[in-house]
Amino acid sequence: MHIDSAKDVPSLVGLDMDELKAALASVGLEGYRAKQVWQWLYHHGVSDFEGMSNLSKAQRQVLAEHFTVARPVIHTHQLSEDGTQKWLLEYRDGNKAEMVFIPEKERGTLCISSQVGCTLTCTFCHTGTQRLVRNLTAEEIVAQVLVARDAIGEWPSPPDGRLLTNIVLMGMGEPLYNYDNVAKAMQIVMHSDGLNMSRRRITLSTSGIVPEIERCGRELDINLAISLHAVRDELRDELVPINRKYPLSVLLDACRDYPASSDMRRITFEYVMLKGVNDSDEDAHALVALMRHLPAKINLIPFNSWPGAPYECSSNNRIRQFARIVENAGYASPVRTPRGQDIFAACGQLKSDSERQSKSRLQNQA
Repeated sequence: MHIDSAKDVPSLVGLDMDELKAALASVGLEGYRAKQVWQWLYHHGVSDFEGMSNLSKAQRQVLAEHFTVARPVIHTHQLSEDGTQKWLLEYRDGNKAEMVFIPEKERGTLCISSQVGCTLTCTFCHTGTQRLVRNLTAEEIVAQVLVARDAIGEWPSPPDGRLLTNIVLMGMGEPLYNYDNVAKAMQIVMHSDGLNMSRRRITLSTSGIVPEIERCGRELDINLAISLHAVRDELRDELVPINRKYPLSVLLDACRDYPASSDMRRITFEYVMLKGVNDSDEDAHALVALMRHLPAKINLIPFNSWPGAPYECSSNNRIRQFARIVENAGYASPVRTPRGQDIFAACGQLKSDSERQSKSRLQNQA
């Protein structure tokens, strides 16, 4: 029997090295064992203590009695006709969040979530119709990477030739409203003794939580993507309501000061193409003007519809004309190819059925 499957025991996944040492010390194991456990978790990808063969049977038994390293439950796993995979993971409290793996010829990108639901209410985004339930913990964020690596059979962690090459924090939630857990998880993901992901292959996408942008660049030094979508404050107030608190001028100043940005590491500005809303030639020229003095790349995203969506996608000709204006001004402007639309895995389509429970309902359950 694997004792570590119990729901009420703490997990060792998501602890930093100092916390892992303290956890092992609390059950009488020497500090040097932490590095062994760490490598089993993040280099070899074991999901129970039985696989940790350089620990004695007695030590494994002690760990299994007090801790877990189990994965979250895979509630659903869908495969798109284009090879995209989507998982709905159920965490130990019953809440669920989605993640997506997008395989491509030159790379494989894992899109992970930072919250159950979302703090924000961006009107073009399906996730924005689901109220925030709670932040994901560092354990739950790291576990998404582990589940994906399980699925593609990428253990032990290879030094090169990887299938999972990139991580984007572009799933459910606003990562900068859960910065501490996101930062802790990414430090684990980047650790050289485990998953060893390069910070240059990790991108955090934010709708513009200005006070945390500088901190993210200084502490994590990862790539930054801005969910922009409009070039005028009055329209962005509608599409991305956080703009009312941090308007375009304030957001773009924060981008200019982002510590990790340079001509070699440009900031990505994401721009969803909405028919008759933000896709005119005038909008394209205004976007170019906004990007002045910024090391920028603009990702144009054809709108991915969802049930009840209030918008339509711009036509292919309109998107091409918009891209042409931006590219003629000297900015890379690739049009993102929608992936996983048949399983609602494309950009802006993620959502789970978890709901925030009222205090009275939680008290009644208790």
